[in-house]
Amino acid sequence: MAEFILKVNKLTKKYADNLAVDSISFNVKKGEIFGILGPNGAGKTTTLEMIETLREIDGGSITVDGIDVATKPNAVKQAIGVQPQTAAFQDKQKLSEIIEMFAAAYGEKVNIQEFLDDVELGDKANDYAESLSGGQRQRLSIAAALVHSPRLFFLDEPTTGLDPQARRNLWDLIQSIRDKGVTVILTTHYLEEAELLCDRVAIMDNGKIIALDSPRNLIQQLLKRGFKKEQHVEQANLEDVFIDLTGKGLRE
Repeated sequence: MAEFILKVNKLTKKYADNLAVDSISFNVKKGEIFGILGPNGAGKTTTLEMIETLREIDGGSITVDGIDVATKPNAVKQAIGVQPQTAAFQDKQKLSEIIEMFAAAYGEKVNIQEFLDDVELGDKANDYAESLSGGQRQRLSIAAALVHSPRLFFLDEPTTGLDPQARRNLWDLIQSIRDKGVTVILTTHYLEEAELLCDRVAIMDNGKIIALDSPRNLIQQLLKRGFKKEQHVEQANLEDVFIDLTGKGLRE
């Protein structure tokens, strides 16, 4: 039986008359990339914020690696890493100083150069944050969120606004984080991204989980229900053309 690092049971959140999260339950296996998908207002962000101890739980329970979120939030914070959608750093702070600062906040001493090398920012250790591109800031925020060796890592729409090279590079980075034994939970509005990266996805709408399975199984279930669309089988798409012509290397 698979070991679960996250267990969510009948989780509920209500704002006045609005039931933002409506008694949802799901588990996340250790070592998988798990996606939470849904339209704006579906309850994704509220769900993540309760798991991350950022928002009070109105009903139900959450455990992270056996730790109860409601009663031991500080212990949960030590077990998780969170990369926000918009990374904010002091412009006049060097990248090496940022990693050192985050490590110190967790009482950790880390090999700063190694952390920056892992996200392809090793040559910018002495550069200031203000000089970074959008993709570089995303990768720096990932490095900063991993300094305490979290067991569960959250990514909120990590590739929004990135160019194709930076986006594909971040996909590789997310997979490498998973390969190091870190369980990853991500939200994204790019469904092809979820299909490529996620072992399983939960689709939310109106505060409820309306589907949960692997992308492949969900597609097969749709086809079995009789879904059909006009097919145009292409060996490549415009993004493939763009990458082929401009190269896979990061432009930063």
